[in-house]
Amino acid sequence: MRHSIVRKALLAGSMLATMTATASYAAAADEMPAAPAAAADDTGLGEIVVTATKRETNLQSTPIAISVVNTQVLKDRHVQSLYDLADGGVPSLRVATFEARQSALTIGIRGIVPLDANQPAREQGVGIYVDGVYLGRQHGLNAGLFDVERIEVLKGPQGTLFGRNTEGGALSIVSKAPSGVFGGRVDGGVGNYGAYNGDFHIDLPKMAGFSIKLDGVVQHQDATTKNPLAGQSGFNFYHRKGLRAAVRWQPTSSITNDFSYDVARDANTPFYSQLLNYNPNGCVAGPQAAAPNCRLPGTNYMALAGTVKPLLPGVVVNGDSRMKVADIGVPQQPSVDKTHGFTNSLKWAVSPEIELRSITAWRGVDATQWDNSGGAHRVPVVNLTAACTAAKPCGFSRYSLADLRQRQFSQELQAVGTVGKIDYVAGLYYFNEHVSDDAATPNSNGVYRNAQGQAVYTILDPCTGSNGFGSQIGCRSIDRASEVWSKSYAAYGQVTYNATEQLHLTVGGRYTHDKKRGVLHFSRNVNYDVNPAAAIAAGYKPLRETWNRFNPMVTLAYDATDDLHVYAKYATGYRAGGASSRTANYQSFGPEDVKSYEIGLKSDFWDHRARFNLAGYIMDRKNSQVDISSIQSFNGSNFNNLVTINAAGTTKIRGIEADLTVNPLEGLTLNASYAYTYTKIPQVPVSYTAAGLTTTVNQQFYIVFTPRNAASGAIDYALPLGQGDTTLKFHFDGNYAQATQAFDQFGTKADASLIFNGRISLADIGIGDRKLTLGLWGRNLFNEQYVFRRDPSNSLPAAPTTSVTTGNINNILGDYGNFNAPRTYGLDASIRF
Repeated sequence: MRHSIVRKALLAGSMLATMTATASYAAAADEMPAAPAAAADDTGLGEIVVTATKRETNLQSTPIAISVVNTQVLKDRHVQSLYDLADGGVPSLRVATFEARQSALTIGIRGIVPLDANQPAREQGVGIYVDGVYLGRQHGLNAGLFDVERIEVLKGPQGTLFGRNTEGGALSIVSKAPSGVFGGRVDGGVGNYGAYNGDFHIDLPKMAGFSIKLDGVVQHQDATTKNPLAGQSGFNFYHRKGLRAAVRWQPTSSITNDFSYDVARDANTPFYSQLLNYNPNGCVAGPQAAAPNCRLPGTNYMALAGTVKPLLPGVVVNGDSRMKVADIGVPQQPSVDKTHGFTNSLKWAVSPEIELRSITAWRGVDATQWDNSGGAHRVPVVNLTAACTAAKPCGFSRYSLADLRQRQFSQELQAVGTVGKIDYVAGLYYFNEHVSDDAATPNSNGVYRNAQGQAVYTILDPCTGSNGFGSQIGCRSIDRASEVWSKSYAAYGQVTYNATEQLHLTVGGRYTHDKKRGVLHFSRNVNYDVNPAAAIAAGYKPLRETWNRFNPMVTLAYDATDDLHVYAKYATGYRAGGASSRTANYQSFGPEDVKSYEIGLKSDFWDHRARFNLAGYIMDRKNSQVDISSIQSFNGSNFNNLVTINAAGTTKIRGIEADLTVNPLEGLTLNASYAYTYTKIPQVPVSYTAAGLTTTVNQQFYIVFTPRNAASGAIDYALPLGQGDTTLKFHFDGNYAQATQAFDQFGTKADASLIFNGRISLADIGIGDRKLTLGLWGRNLFNEQYVFRRDPSNSLPAAPTTSVTTGNINNILGDYGNFNAPRTYGLDASIRF
């Protein structure tokens, strides 16, 4: 059932109080007795090793705010892909789908969350890395995870060591390397909604200096919302599979060369987009003042014209619960992401003072999108009149089709070492990316009245049914097609002066030179390559930009004791600019820059049975990239006209993060975390021009998917059974997030959330020389239902196209949105050999 915000807050507070803790579930889970590292003795919390500074260090003595998700946490929470972290296990990390699609993810940390990084010329605000390799696109991020050793969530700008597009932080995924010792693991499981998963991980014995590791994974879930149209896919379906091969060559004790190749395929369908209400703002033709809530931000309409149409027969309005069956069947096939990549990482310990490294990678992603999640709930809104006939039914159901192809090459050279009291890192970096995309948005369905006056629904011809166009390849009206080439060069360095055993001063900087070239081949089904006159008339200009940045960082750290560490840090970061291929003129926008001031405390106490970390930060971002979007219907298409602009002034982001882990008795670990994030973008003057007139209105923009308050907590208990290694394990976690905006330009919020997950397992059952683990897991245990994305654009007047004084309400219907995934549960088994 749905809860009020107050009730959720009380439940979350009660949960955290019961556990007597406030610490990062991720960091804490790495400290669970089930996966101890180097501890002071046989009890207490273990040491966590991270590589955030390009060298292995203890998490607690590293002056960076970091949460770590390890293998056991992934298992306990049944995390199969990055989207499974969207429930808020790391409160300052936010994960959301782009629109309703699972094929592209939006990743945010500390209020740095881009709404639409889905375009080839748009960059992310958080850097995603796999084994040290930066992933240039958000497409393909939701592929199944291979054998992950840990995920490091680095909070705050990481511009010095990790580079551009790490304003909010970095998400670093570290895979398990070949061990050179024969062994492995085979996992399998089943769940509700027809779910099943299986994976294998095999280490081969070292031969002639070569160690080989093979990983394979398959994950499947049937749709959780059914599609009434026979033979078509439902919603929230996925089928993922992938293979990874890793080879470690160690010709000498000082040289380690790691080569890996991975390939994956992710077929999925979007979450279902429900109609949550009908004309909630009371829009009606007449003076704007008579309908004060029916006001589109950024406009200065004096009057409203048109008609709010009645709902089509059979359309369901449901803002309270997740629909199990869609109201109207639509053509829907899975979107498919195909990813592949090669990585070579070479380390050569030249001497005790220096290690040379080379990271070479080539990666690619091919994404094919088929998104028909809205049915009759999105533009265009049909007026079922006599004009809708069997010969020419009135079209609806926006079928969003897109193809993207990306290839990237990167080369990084590093020198890491220690000379006397100085630890240093120096590096050179090169990144080359080529991306192309195209998109079309025809109507897939039609409706008319028969001779008896009944509404008849039909499926339009996939080639010509949408005003002469359709969804079939070769029959589409191309909304946009663009191509982008990006190159980035960087040189960086960081030194830590260990003045005493307690006092450490770190100074670093990175110089980046970015070049970006982009062209718009098609817009509104006009080929700009063969019709330059149309391109000129639209104001089109190719993108040719170069940006240079120097990003410094200074950190002063003090080890008050072996168990108490404090630090103060100043860091900067920047996100590159680009151009919006969703605009007819390929409107460009500039980069944004952020400065961060942070103080932190990391402590262990109670004989290493408790750990408390605290960080407070102030971030000021200039030239924030904000988006203004609207759906415009033309020639059988319903394209998304999205304009990205830079907000003048300083965007303020302020936050506090508190983490505590407690191990009160052997086998029991209590942990939770809390994140407070305040954001404020200065008002932005927005101008519209139509019919020779221009209006400018100061508009408030928002940072999306960033709750003011978020918290997470977990209880883990391990009970040894008998004399062997067999252990009974219990895991229970809860995650709360306050309601947030889902769009830059609208103040409308989605719902708050409170999600609980759990797992019971019987681990390490001895079967000869093998170990068997059996588990029962559940996600969203209490089947909480909340709207994680609410779109009010269909409940407000259209953006000005013919008049800046009169708003058009012909396409007003209501807010539509997406509910979270329902409760899922299942059984799994794992055997190690």
